[in-house]
Amino acid sequence: MDNQPTIHSLLRTVDWKNNKVVMIDQTKLPNELVFVEYSDYNDVASAIRNLVVRGAPAIGVSGAFGLALASLQSTATTKEQLLSDLEKARKILFETRPTAVNLAWGLEQIMNAAKKGNTVQEIRDLIMNTAKQMAEDDIKINMTMGKHGSQLFNDNDTIMTHCNAGSLATVAYGTALGVIRATKEAGKNIKVIATETRPVQQGSRLTAFELKHDGFDVSLIPDTAVGYTMANKLVNKVVVGADRVLRTGHVYNKIGTYQVALMAKQHGIPFYVAAPLSTFDMKSNPEDVIIEQRKSTEVTQTGDKKTAPDGINVINPAFDMTPPELISGIITEAGVATAPYEESIQKLLEAKK
Repeated sequence: MDNQPTIHSLLRTVDWKNNKVVMIDQTKLPNELVFVEYSDYNDVASAIRNLVVRGAPAIGVSGAFGLALASLQSTATTKEQLLSDLEKARKILFETRPTAVNLAWGLEQIMNAAKKGNTVQEIRDLIMNTAKQMAEDDIKINMTMGKHGSQLFNDNDTIMTHCNAGSLATVAYGTALGVIRATKEAGKNIKVIATETRPVQQGSRLTAFELKHDGFDVSLIPDTAVGYTMANKLVNKVVVGADRVLRTGHVYNKIGTYQVALMAKQHGIPFYVAAPLSTFDMKSNPEDVIIEQRKSTEVTQTGDKKTAPDGINVINPAFDMTPPELISGIITEAGVATAPYEESIQKLLEAKK
């Protein structure tokens, strides 16, 4: 437990300092740890769009801080004018990443807080306090989720994770990696296998960086070696994060998660998802969810180096859907949901109220 403050202070993904949003620029990792500062909400929107900050909980809080900047940038003198400026900023921020539910949730929390104020200054103060509280709550929620999740893992487990659901995907502690952290903090000896997570390499650039940084025994594998690793009994549990969880237990996460879940089922390996209740979408059906399609150059080149012929068609979805029958449990801050998911998710949400 002693090393927690170090982890938080060194890898605080998004923060508010001197009326500016401060973020780790995740596009520069693992080569350099660079902090960037923004005083314009349009720059925060670009940062979310261009993956300077990513991970559902982190972009939820980033969106909230973006609206805090918008409230400071506004020259409004009345409540109505300020709310109008905030609504314009909310739309710009929301459109950056449509699949992650936390972004819409974070923006909605701030808009609800803003409506409670009567004067421009009161609204600014309410927004600021709400956004800062959301950042602090994110760490507490992840630590509670980690404790619930750690009970599912045993001493000497080797745990596979896909993409990055760690400190770098949240404000500090992590969702899937928060569970891994809490398991280690409970005194269990564990190893981690991280997939590289093509095409943007969040596993090799971010998860491997973060776990090595925090002293974990971590091995990196290409995405194509998931089946090999499982067939050769090199892994006995899987835990991933989520960008959206439906009331039915359908999970939307980084592209490639579905394959990992299918192979885990084939090899009898428990497959867990870790996600705060703010990631749950109780209204949408699977056919309603828009899967973000990203630019083709992520696939046709690595950095500036071309790796595919010119003019080739590219399909580059950012996320896929894992159906509930492949999921052993969904770890939240209110406990672990298990099948039948519709019932257990509802119970957890009611317990949280």
